[in-house]
Amino acid sequence: MGKNKISKFADMKTYPNVFEYTFRYNDEQTCEMQGKWNESFFHNENPIVLELGCGRGEYTVGLARQNPEKNFIGIDIKGARMWTGATEALQEGLTNVAFLRTNIELIHRFFSPREVNELWITFPDPQMKKYTKRLTSTPFLERYARILQPNGIIHLKTDSPFLYTYTDALVKCNGLPAEVNTANLYGKLSPEEEALTKEARSIQTYYESQWLGRGLDIKYIRFRLPEGKALQEPDIEIELDSYRSYNRDKRSSINSRPAAKK
Repeated sequence: MGKNKISKFADMKTYPNVFEYTFRYNDEQTCEMQGKWNESFFHNENPIVLELGCGRGEYTVGLARQNPEKNFIGIDIKGARMWTGATEALQEGLTNVAFLRTNIELIHRFFSPREVNELWITFPDPQMKKYTKRLTSTPFLERYARILQPNGIIHLKTDSPFLYTYTDALVKCNGLPAEVNTANLYGKLSPEEEALTKEARSIQTYYESQWLGRGLDIKYIRFRLPEGKALQEPDIEIELDSYRSYNRDKRSSINSRPAAKK
């Protein structure tokens, strides 16, 4: 581990807005914050919004700046990246932001039933080989249903045609209420779509700007998850993405350089 990473991990252990857990999959251990996030950390009764796979925390912090009436928790397993957002939140005095370092598969151990109002899933790995690892798959939706309010909102923002097609099919085959569904978030939208996607368009992560520079369309689906609904996987064959994420450009068939300005 490099000295820079060691320094960041040391910082994180002292940050009051960071919670780190290394539960194992076969443990039954739960978190002492479960059911107590508003009471013990935020000290209010505002709605709780999670960002899954928050990376550097750009979206978590950006949403918190825009929505002081909500509480935001960024979740990821990679602490060195999370350090950036956690540090920014502390420096800016944002009291409605926390970060949780753990595996997303264990999310139900950190929140009580109906404790969470919304989920943001921003540019996750599409996991094209194994559906059980996709953050919008039925195994994950079942985990989310355990902690979400009835008809809680789920946002997916992705550059991946594969993950977008898969999630769109899953939403449709299960009859999940979709409030917005667009294959080009920054393209031509109706006035209603513009209003409903304003929040999703208001923040761009570093990698999102890089993908836009590569000429990739950003896809966005916002849907609700009814309580107690049995879910099934879509029976569909999906063409694999012809590229990899920006930091894996050596395996990509798309030029990784941003488009030249005219």
